[in-house]
Amino acid sequence: MDLWLIWLIVAAILAVAEILTLTAALGMLGAAALITAGFAAVGLPLPFQFLVFTIVATASVLFVRPIALRHVFQPQVERFGIDALVGKAAYVVSEVTGLGGRVRIDGEEWTARAYDETLVIPPGKTVDVIEISGSTALVYPRD
Repeated sequence: MDLWLIWLIVAAILAVAEILTLTAALGMLGAAALITAGFAAVGLPLPFQFLVFTIVATASVLFVRPIALRHVFQPQVERFGIDALVGKAAYVVSEVTGLGGRVRIDGEEWTARAYDETLVIPPGKTVDVIEISGSTALVYPRD
């Protein structure tokens, strides 16, 4: 079997292992094996193939992996789903108390409770969504 084909098989095995583990290190080693397969295909002798693999693997693990991990572990910038509703304005449809009520948030009607249980918010008022608990918006009047 040709050496380039062996390097290609090693690269494929490391790529599959990377997909299963998500460590970023095995992916870098797989890329090094792929590059080495290219050098083996053009006829580089075996000792130099190991040298190419070692240099590329070391460089990628030391320099590329930290950059990749930094991008993976960045905090989420956008808020989605119910998290995106927190902080928005809502229109009171029916009186909101500490026990219940209805508000309209972005065109959708939600059950609501006053964040401060002693408050009674009449219909027609604008409130801020402080928190979403299950399917109930906890609101506080803007005034």
